[in-house]
Amino acid sequence: MNQRTRLSIFVVQALIISLMAALLGRLFYLQVAATGRYKEAALNIQSRDIVVPAIRGLIVDADGVPLAMNRVGLAVTVDRSILDKQKDKGASVLNRVSRILDLNPNDVWRKTRLCGEILKGDKSGCWVGNRFQPIPITKDADPEIAMQIVERSSDFPGIDAEPTSVRYYPGTLGATGAHVLGYVGALTDKDLAVDNGTRYYRSESIGKDGLEYVYDSYLRGRPGIKTVIVDRKEAVTEKSRDTTPTPGKHLVTSLDVRIQGAAEAGLATAVKSSRAQGFRADGGAAIVMDVKTGRIMALASYPTYDPNIWEKGLTIAQAKDMYSESSYVPALSRPLQGLFAPASTFKAFSVFAAVNAGYDLNASYDCPGVYKVGNRDFTNYESKAHGRISLKTGIAVSCDTLWYKIAYSEWLKDGGLTPKSPNDYFFNVAHDFQMDKKTGIDLPGELDGRIPDRQWKEDYWKQNKNFYCNYQKRAAKKDLTPFLIQLAKENCVDGGVLRAGDAVNFSIGQGDTVITPLKLTQAYAAIANGGTIWQPMVAKAIVKTDGTLIKSFTPKVLGKVDAAPSTFKWLKDALHQVTINGTAAGAFAGFPVSISGKTGTAEVFGLNTNGSKKNSTSWFASFGPTENPRYAVVVMVSQGGTGAAAAGIGARQIYNTIFGVVGSKQVPEKIVYPKGPPTKLPKISATTKVVKASPSPSASATASKKAVK
Repeated sequence: MNQRTRLSIFVVQALIISLMAALLGRLFYLQVAATGRYKEAALNIQSRDIVVPAIRGLIVDADGVPLAMNRVGLAVTVDRSILDKQKDKGASVLNRVSRILDLNPNDVWRKTRLCGEILKGDKSGCWVGNRFQPIPITKDADPEIAMQIVERSSDFPGIDAEPTSVRYYPGTLGATGAHVLGYVGALTDKDLAVDNGTRYYRSESIGKDGLEYVYDSYLRGRPGIKTVIVDRKEAVTEKSRDTTPTPGKHLVTSLDVRIQGAAEAGLATAVKSSRAQGFRADGGAAIVMDVKTGRIMALASYPTYDPNIWEKGLTIAQAKDMYSESSYVPALSRPLQGLFAPASTFKAFSVFAAVNAGYDLNASYDCPGVYKVGNRDFTNYESKAHGRISLKTGIAVSCDTLWYKIAYSEWLKDGGLTPKSPNDYFFNVAHDFQMDKKTGIDLPGELDGRIPDRQWKEDYWKQNKNFYCNYQKRAAKKDLTPFLIQLAKENCVDGGVLRAGDAVNFSIGQGDTVITPLKLTQAYAAIANGGTIWQPMVAKAIVKTDGTLIKSFTPKVLGKVDAAPSTFKWLKDALHQVTINGTAAGAFAGFPVSISGKTGTAEVFGLNTNGSKKNSTSWFASFGPTENPRYAVVVMVSQGGTGAAAAGIGARQIYNTIFGVVGSKQVPEKIVYPKGPPTKLPKISATTKVVKASPSPSASATASKKAVK
C-alpha cells in the first residue's frame, strides 16, 4: 500500500469520524438540550384545552339595580368523544335526548357539530370548541328530566347534566333593555379571526351586542383552563394544567331601571295607539338623556326581544325571525340605526337659521294654507291656513308655509340656481348641531345622518347620473310612473343643483334629510342646555367585585352652538307653547310640569312589502322642565301617523314616571330623582332592589313652584 492510498484512507476515516461526531452531537441536543422545547411541542399536538368560564361581571343602573346578572342553570351537555365512538356516531342518542328535552332534533344536531364539520351553507349554531369540551344543548333543563338522563346513563351515553352560570336579564319593571344591554353568545370563527389583542378560547361566551359587546374586556373576566393529554386515539391520558377562572368586573351605567321601563312601556303605548288608528306602526324608538351631562338614562327600540333567548338556546327559526321584515326586524336598534326625516321637529333649528338671516323672532308672519314655489304648491298639514300669526304661534301650530316663504326667500338671495357665495343659513345651522355626524355613543352600530346640502347634492348626482339618464331602461316596472320618469329626466340634466324645492323642504325637515332618533335627542338636549353638544354615554364606571374603582367614563363636549342666550330662551318658550295650546296640547293636557317640545309628521315615499303606501313617521322631541331643563325625551314611531297622536302620547307616559305624575298631579314620593341624577357610584350587589325616591322638602317645593296651572 503506497503512501497515496494510505492518505486517502485516512481522509475517509476522518470524514466518517466527523460525521459520527456531528450525529452524536445532534442526538445529544435533541435528547438533552432541547428536550423541554420538543416535549412542549409534542404536548401541544397531543393536548386539548377545556375552558372553565369565568363568572361574568354585572351591569347595573345608576342606583346599583342589576340589569344584567348571572343565575344558576342546569346544563345538559354532550361529550362528542364518546358519541363519535358509537356505530351511528351518536345519532340515536341525540334523537332520544331531543325528545325527552322537547327540543328540535335538527337544532340539537347542529349545536353538537364542530364548525369545521359543516363544510357549506349556514353555519349558525355550530360548536366552535373541540370535541373534548362538554357541548351544552340547553342551559335551562328541568331538574327532574335532567335527573332521568343521568340515572339512565346506559340509554344516554355521553350525555351529562351539570350546574352552570347563565347570563340573565331580569327585566325589572319591564326594563328588558335588549338594544342597550345587548347579549352574550358563543364565540365564533369570525370572532377568533379579529385581531384585537384579546386572547380568546374556543367555547367561550363573549358580548355580542350593546354594552355586553363594548365593555366585554372588563365584563368577561379570565376563564380557567384545564389542559388534558390525549393519545393517538384521542383518549385522555392525563391532566397537565388546571387554572382557576378570574371573575369579571362590574359595569355601572347611567341608566335608570324605572325610566328604562317607562320608556319601553311608553313606546309600546305609542305604537298600539297608532295601530288603533289604522296606521302600520312597524317600529319605534324612545330615548331619555340628561341634558346637562349627555348621559343616557333610557334607550328603547320597538319591536324588542327577550335577550335571555340567546342563553336559552336560539333556534334557527328564532334567529331568522330576529331579522325578518314580517316581524319588523326586532334586532334593529332604531335609536341608533333608524334613519328618518325629522319633519317639523326640525323647525326648532330653522329658528336659528332665521335669526342668522336677520328675521325678527317677535314679528308676525303669514301662514297661508298653500305657498307656491315655481309651479309647485307646498301646503300645510291638511292645507289648513292660520292667517297672520306670531312666530311662536307658528311653532305651536306647526305652520309649514311661513318656513317655505323664509327658505325660498333666502334661496333666491343666495343666487337661486346660479349661486356665487351662498349664505346657506339653514344648512349651516344643521352643521352647527352636527346632524350629519355620529353622536359617538358607547354602543355599536350607530349610523350617521344626512344633510342634503349643495355638496351632497353634487356628489349624489355624480354617483347616480347614469341611472337617471337611463331611468326607463334600469328602473323597475312599478317605478315607471309619469312623475318618476319626469323627475329622472330633470335629475339627469341638473340633479346636482340645489333647487328651490330642495331648500324649502329642508326648512321643515323633509326631502332627503334623515337623522337617527339619538341624533335628534342630542340636538334637543343642546337647545335645552344653551348650545352644548354632549357626546352621549351610557357607561359610568368599571368597578371590581369588592367595589374598587377601576375606570370611570366622562362624557365629552363635542361642540358649542354659537347663538345668543336670548334665542335659546325664546325657543324654549315657543316649544312650551306646543304642549299648552299647540299640536301636543292634547297629549299633555293637565300635565303639572312645564314641558317644551315639538311634534313632527314626516311624509314617507314608497310602498311596503305588501304593496300598501307607507304611512308618515310620528315624532315628538322635547325637554323639561322648561325653566331649568334636565331631561331630553324623544319618541319616534315609524309609520305611526301624526306626531301628536302617537309619539306625544308615549312621551307623556315617560314624563309621568320621571316627574312622578299621577293623572294631573305630581306625587313627590314618586319623583325618580328629586335632587337630580346620582353622581356617586352605588354599592354593587346582585340582590339590590329598586328603592323608592324620598324627596327632600326643598325638592318638593321646587317641583311645586314649577308646576303649570
